[in-house]
Amino acid sequence: MPDLLLELFSEEIPARMQRKAADELKSLVTNALVDSGLLYEGAKAFATPRRLALHVAGVPAGSAAKREERKGPRVGAPEKAVEGFLRGAGLASIEDATIRNDPKKGDFYVAVIEKPGRSAIDIIAEFMPGILRGFPWPKSMRWGTTPTRWVRPLHSIVATFGPETEEPDVVPFEFDGIVSGQTTRGHRFLADEAFDVRRFDDYATGLEKHKVVLDSDRRKEIILNDAKDRALALGLDLVEDPGLLEEVAGLVEWPVVLTGSFDEAFLEIPDECIQLTIRVNQKCFVLKNPTTGRLANRFVLVSNIQADDGGKLIVAGNEKVIRARLADARFFWDTDLKSSLSDNLPRLADVKFHEKLGSVGARVKRLVSLSAELALIVGADALKARRAAELAKADLVSNMVFEFPELQGLMGRYYATAQGEDASVAIAIEEHYKPQGPSDNVPTDPVAVSVALAEKLDLLAGFWAIDEKPTGSKDPYALRRAALGVIRIVLDNSHRIRLGDAVRSALGLIDVDVADEDALVGDLLSFFGDRLKVHLKDEGARHDLIDAVFALDGQDDLLMVVKRVEALGSFVSSDDGANLLAGYKRAVNILKAEEKKDGVPVTGRPHSDHFQEQAEIDLAAAIDAARAEAAGAVAVENFEGAMEALSKLRAPVDRFFEDILVNAEEPALRMNRLQLLAEIRDATHVVADFSRVAG
Repeated sequence: MPDLLLELFSEEIPARMQRKAADELKSLVTNALVDSGLLYEGAKAFATPRRLALHVAGVPAGSAAKREERKGPRVGAPEKAVEGFLRGAGLASIEDATIRNDPKKGDFYVAVIEKPGRSAIDIIAEFMPGILRGFPWPKSMRWGTTPTRWVRPLHSIVATFGPETEEPDVVPFEFDGIVSGQTTRGHRFLADEAFDVRRFDDYATGLEKHKVVLDSDRRKEIILNDAKDRALALGLDLVEDPGLLEEVAGLVEWPVVLTGSFDEAFLEIPDECIQLTIRVNQKCFVLKNPTTGRLANRFVLVSNIQADDGGKLIVAGNEKVIRARLADARFFWDTDLKSSLSDNLPRLADVKFHEKLGSVGARVKRLVSLSAELALIVGADALKARRAAELAKADLVSNMVFEFPELQGLMGRYYATAQGEDASVAIAIEEHYKPQGPSDNVPTDPVAVSVALAEKLDLLAGFWAIDEKPTGSKDPYALRRAALGVIRIVLDNSHRIRLGDAVRSALGLIDVDVADEDALVGDLLSFFGDRLKVHLKDEGARHDLIDAVFALDGQDDLLMVVKRVEALGSFVSSDDGANLLAGYKRAVNILKAEEKKDGVPVTGRPHSDHFQEQAEIDLAAAIDAARAEAAGAVAVENFEGAMEALSKLRAPVDRFFEDILVNAEEPALRMNRLQLLAEIRDATHVVADFSRVAG
């Protein structure tokens, strides 16, 4: 079957846009093919700095003919209805329609529309200009006097279509003055001549001969392997950086890996500062000494050309720029060390945190108080927690963090260590932002835990107080991440924290009037509940079990919620649990039906003097015993014991439904038995709301 080859050749496409643009091209073209009735076998998109390319294999030579029947109005319908039917069906007169009979509705008109098949080339030529015109670039530009918009000036379009055994045809279309053809160009500097291509195989091969590696993943592989080989030859290890690798692969069409060096004196700067300086300014990788684990004074750069001198001038140019940038970094480092973090604190009053929540300086004061309170709960030294919270934001006004905001917290740890602060204080300064994502580490040092929790609880309480909550997919202040951070810190460290009390403490420190504190706290706890559900689902917990536990009032101790969910999961997966759940649901369904019929809920305790059958007497006694035993187990947080107590209800519940007619004719007896069913429901709610459990 024929293949389709497309190439859009332009000036350099920003590296960050290339992969997504290639995926968009593939999606738009293949969707258009399918919508036109051309079902293909496979497709793959490619991107280099100067081109987007797409290969679609196994495209039919044309679309199949179609026969469509369109039902019209009844015979004798008003003239306007008939005219509308004729226009929609493309018929010249009603005589061109067929009359069908419906036994119920009588005779009606039917238009039989024959749609002939079309060649794939014509179909592709028809939809391609629209795809290019509406291509979803994040940013696009115009150039010259044409209305053409593209990410960068577009120079040529390759579009060929045909089977492997024949000479392919050019798909003829025009995009604002650029006519499709089969000519492309090679590497801008190494092989810039034009050459013709026919289909994908000779296209990819031709590009390779003209010093262009088409596949970005292959360029990444070349860069990574060559960089590792270069590092190994120097007795060093490459510090891998997936984000930088993706970016660099989008900057070159013919990757050539080289190594350079810088003055060893710069190694006095923290490794992270060196790496970030070299990464941001020169897009280079750093190397480390495998013995010491510290950075070496060497770096890896990726060139887009093979230089006649082996790259000596290229390396020298990069070394010159890196030397200047590292000199700046050393100046920032040395200057910052001349003053203590405490000296920076007055300047935080001039840094705005949020218009309604005051300055960073005001926020620091809240963090100090809240961290000290949380320290008592998580077993941290309160004085160290206060000190860590006081200094946690001080590096925000340092020279290094001003230049590289990514280093906030980390530089605070370096400065705190240099000025002799306690090790736990220094660690807390760095880690109070953590975890910043699902794969980020969670603080474990008690001082760091207290400050990290304070950081996130203050953030959440503050933005809830000013009604700046996440909506839909929008979360500009990363409040979902903050809530998930609290959850992970609490669970990973097995801390017992009543979130409601912690939120109220955080609210009490914020200078904002709250109309209804109880409602605000309840809403924020619901938000925590939603985040916990997401977290537990990712851990494999059933969503219905989470809902069953959360349906109970006062569930703001995250550790206990998780233990309840685990115990409930084990219980309902057992035979006793599954059968008791079935009995529970049967009881609840009967209660719902009767309550709906009577219009009032079933309340009150059953009267023992109304019991007539042994199954009633046994069930009532079993419920009293199980409820007391389960409540006692819950009181000491023995949730497995609570579930075991409930499991003893299985047999008496089964016998009750076998032997007893609930809806007895005598009203008092019927109500007494319904109250006994309500006792089953209430007894199980000691540990969870079983109505939320599936099954």
